[in-house]
Amino acid sequence: MKKAPDVAPIATPRWKKYVNAFLAGELSTLTRYYDRLIQWLPREEDTGGLLAAMDAPVKQTVEREQPFPDLSSETEKRTAILINGTFNHEYDIQGLLSQLKPNLSRTSRVIAILYNPYLRSLYSLANRLGIRKGELPSTFVTQVDLRNIVKVAGFEIVRSRLAVYCPWKLFGLGNVINRVLPLVPLVRWFSLTYIVILRPLGRQSRPGISCIIPARNERGNIENALKRFPDLGCETEIVFVEGHSNDGTWEEIQRVSALYGDRFRIQAWQQTGKGKADAVRLGFSHATQPLLVILDADLTMPPEMLGRFYEAYCHGFGDFINGSRLVYPMEGDAMRFLNRLGNIFFAKMLSAVLDVRIGDSLCGTKLVTRSDYQRMVAWRRDFGDFDPFGDFELLYPAAVLGLGIVDIPIRYLARTYGETNIQRFRHGLLLLKMTWVGLIRIKMRASSTRKAD
Repeated sequence: MKKAPDVAPIATPRWKKYVNAFLAGELSTLTRYYDRLIQWLPREEDTGGLLAAMDAPVKQTVEREQPFPDLSSETEKRTAILINGTFNHEYDIQGLLSQLKPNLSRTSRVIAILYNPYLRSLYSLANRLGIRKGELPSTFVTQVDLRNIVKVAGFEIVRSRLAVYCPWKLFGLGNVINRVLPLVPLVRWFSLTYIVILRPLGRQSRPGISCIIPARNERGNIENALKRFPDLGCETEIVFVEGHSNDGTWEEIQRVSALYGDRFRIQAWQQTGKGKADAVRLGFSHATQPLLVILDADLTMPPEMLGRFYEAYCHGFGDFINGSRLVYPMEGDAMRFLNRLGNIFFAKMLSAVLDVRIGDSLCGTKLVTRSDYQRMVAWRRDFGDFDPFGDFELLYPAAVLGLGIVDIPIRYLARTYGETNIQRFRHGLLLLKMTWVGLIRIKMRASSTRKAD
């Protein structure tokens, strides 16, 4: 295995530099938060411009005759494996992935760049006109076929994104075209390339978990949160975060912490800031276990169902487990009609913005690893602090970083104590603004990178 050069060793056509720069901007939104980037099996005509332009702490290249490093012992580090166009020249894609999988860990991700199978004639034309050089692609695979191939090889596609439409700058309009056309129905399928992120499938041991319980004016629910908390079969920590209550919630947290201290390791903190997002950040910063999960103190998400989130992670169904309240009928007045419509709307919008399918974007219960949350914190510093509720600032990076989001249907219950803190119209406008921010900064704009040589 050799270290990637900082610049491409061979002169690259101008149009290829532009394509590399655009793709590098897209891919670096993930790789700059990983620990290592390895390009595997580069094509002979690949001059290294794409790899050189991508942002990553460490970059390496593994040629076909070189052994691939063993990453299987990685548990907290993340390595991205770049496969640039190789699938389109490969005799057996399934065999190639099956060869790679034993060397990967659960935290590894494969980034594959493929050519659009519906535009194969353009590549022949480009070769005849001398615009493109090198061997013609022999294998054009649709996204449906690719999904089946990777599944039987032990992977799943966690994100798929259409990429380059215009390979030239065209007087400065190239970037505009490449960022706007993915939003246009039908036309969006005529991209020259598409990017898929693959997650290797596999089970996990049973790591410990920290449950963060934000609580504001929830005195009547505090003891039930502990009384009804399931035995997950692992080390369990409860982190209460109290937020400026006026009904004795803090005093109740202190009482039950002493009462249940033999069953859980319990921490209790008081906010100096405001809002649920601030409370969750405070709780996560003090959590000590490898897994982090949020349980709202109103108990509208039954604590008994937390075991389903934990088992979904341990069985390897995803690295970001998200609750969905919109599958089963809801109890009584658990969610008003307009609120339900709003939740469905934002779930559909975020699915389109992030190129992943999300059933419920605003359920308070979410599970993530502590190491991945640290990546989310770094992502938020770069992206901007824009979410007072805390749902979008977890979902956005979970999708962009290719963690693999899986929804767990829950029974959404009516409150038995206290009143909701949600102001549906004011908060709805804030959520709409945050969705617009995601559309502009994620869907339509690639982050800046070094110029591709």
